[in-house]
Parts: sequence; C-alpha cells; structure tokens
Amino acid sequence: MKNVGLIGCGNIAETYFRAQDYFNNIKFVACADKFQEVSKKCADQYNIKSLTVDEILKDTNVDVILNLTIPQAHFEISKLALEYGKHVYSEKPMSIKYDEAHELLNLAKEKNLYIGNAPDTFLGGGGQVARKFVDDGDIGKVMTGNFIFAFPGVQEFHPNPESWFQSGGGPVIDMGPYFFTTLVNLLGPVKNVRSRGKKFADQREYLVGPKKGKSFNVDISTSVMLDIEFANEAIIQGFISFDVQNHARNHMELYGTKGSLVVPDPNMFGGPVLLSRELGSEWQEFSVEDKYLGKTNIINHSGRSNEAPKQSNYRGVGLSEMIYSIENNIQHRCNGNLALHVLDIIESTIIASETKKEVSLRSTCDQPKPLLEEQIKLLIKND
Repeated sequence: MKNVGLIGCGNIAETYFRAQDYFNNIKFVACADKFQEVSKKCADQYNIKSLTVDEILKDTNVDVILNLTIPQAHFEISKLALEYGKHVYSEKPMSIKYDEAHELLNLAKEKNLYIGNAPDTFLGGGGQVARKFVDDGDIGKVMTGNFIFAFPGVQEFHPNPESWFQSGGGPVIDMGPYFFTTLVNLLGPVKNVRSRGKKFADQREYLVGPKKGKSFNVDISTSVMLDIEFANEAIIQGFISFDVQNHARNHMELYGTKGSLVVPDPNMFGGPVLLSRELGSEWQEFSVEDKYLGKTNIINHSGRSNEAPKQSNYRGVGLSEMIYSIENNIQHRCNGNLALHVLDIIESTIIASETKKEVSLRSTCDQPKPLLEEQIKLLIKND
C-alpha cells in the first residue's frame, strides 16, 4: 500500500476517493488545491489532511501524487511532484503539449520514479473482452472501423466551462484520450493522422451557475473529423464534437476480414461487447457483468446521446495497478510511454486539422498487456 496525496479537489476527486473502496493498496492521506477552502472541505469529508500544494509536495508521508488539476496545470504539478521525489499518477492528458509530456517522461526515468496517466477505462471488462476477441482473431485482421463522441458541450452542466473552449481544451484533448487509448489497447501504436476541424460559433452561453445567460468566447474547433492509420495498417475514422444535440451511433466499431465488433463506451468500464461474423446475422451480445471491472456499480444518466444510465465506473484501477507495479518492480499498463503516445495522437490531430496535411507521429509505444482477472483479483479489496 502507498500513501497518496491528491492535488486538485474538483468534481473528479470524488470518483477517485471511491477507489479506496474497490482497491486494496490505495490510501489517501492528504489533499491540496489552489483554493484552500476547497481543500479544507475535501479533507473534512474524507478525514484526511488539508495542505497547501507546497506542503503536500514536501510531505515525506506522501508516496504518490494524484494530479487532478485542470489539463493546463498537469505539466507544472507533475513536474514539481517528480522533482520532489514523488511517483505521479495524473488525470488525462499527460500535458497539453507533447514536448512538455516528453520532458516529464525523461524526468521520471532520470529519478527512477513511476509516472502513470488516465484513462484507465480500457482496463475494464468491456475493453478487455473486446481485446480478447481481437487478439484471438474472432473478426480476423482489423482493417477499418469508426468511433464517435458527440454532445453539446460542458456548458450544459459546468458553471465554469471556459477552459474547455480555449487553447489546451476542446473535444479532442478532453475526450480523445479515452478513444485513442482504447484503440492503442486494441490495435497497437499509431503511424499518422489526418483531420479537419469546425467551430460552430464564436461564442457560447453559460447555461448554469452564477453567470447563466452571459456569454464566453470560443477560441478553438469544437468538432473534429479524423482518420488514424495504425502501424498494423488498420485505418480508423473518428468524430469528436462539442456541438451535437443528439445522435444514434455506436461508440466504436471495428471491421475485420472475418467479422465486426462493437466496442462499448471507452469512457466507462462495462459492456456489453457485440460480435457479428456474417452479413445479416444477429449480433452476439457478450455481457461483462461477471468481470471484476465490468459489473454495473453506478446509475447516473448524464443525458448524453447513447450513454447508458447504468454503468461501470472503476476509475482508480490504473493508480492501483501502478502502485502494485512499483511494489513489484514491473512495468505498469497506464504508463508514461502510452500516455505520451496518446498525447502525440491528440496533438497531431489538432495540427492536422489546422494545416490540412497528414501528420506523422513522433512517438510509438508498446501495446498494453491484457489485464487478466487473476491479476485484477490481486488488487481488489475484500474479495
């Protein structure tokens, strides 16, 4: 077990605190936020220490820093944590700039520290069952496919949505990590990207909170269409948007030489996974409710198109698996090389949409090893 200090006590913090209930090696001991009153409220709720950012970085009782700050602050906080000799696990993305993330990876290696990164959703029952079908050749060699994430934008529910619509934000950097990480898990590393972007409006209206009715500026593309070529020569088409009111498409489909596979929501851990091997056949549905990280554990409908009200959410398994890997001196699955490659896909997609040119990736990574049920069992609490 490692003592974890959390920096950034926003909305996602509650989900990570819940990880203590699921996994046996996570122990939160302190939290910090740039707003001291937010940190104090969080600390009181979870019976831990409230510290300043400087204090938590210097606290010798903290082994791992969980970085839950906004994306624009990920680099600064992770770098400080590494410099203070702490292992780091960060929310996605690793940084908003590839060069900064590369610097973090080099710093972690130099100091012999672990750096891990969300998303860990691909480790869930849905992602792992889909991976087994691909690995076992159930749909043959994957040649093409597509994916979609589309909804009207975070102004629908967030009182301070501005950062999602400024440089360092946007649909690709916000939701791309889930889909890109899932695809690398299923197909391996990416070779190049092409994309086009569209901005639906220059301003948006605050829909909730104290600024409701006022407007804020939109500085970036809010819809992006792209295609990704993988090192294994598969080509996957994608659409990621903050502009769509409604749609009725699957989250992700893969098309192979022997059949087709519907991959469940990469933003969650559950299923089902759907498989078809011939034209006009019934889709075979494979539940993952019997998997450690597939069982439904939340009921919370966001209102987004094609999002199930009953879901599996085991965020924190990536942190738990990293802690296990630290203690056993092995490579963790949500590692810095994977996160850097995913950020490379994100940045290359944005560059391609701006230049209207195909962009070759600067990085590669190993395809993550499957996470087997017997390995997950080692992490599960009270099993």
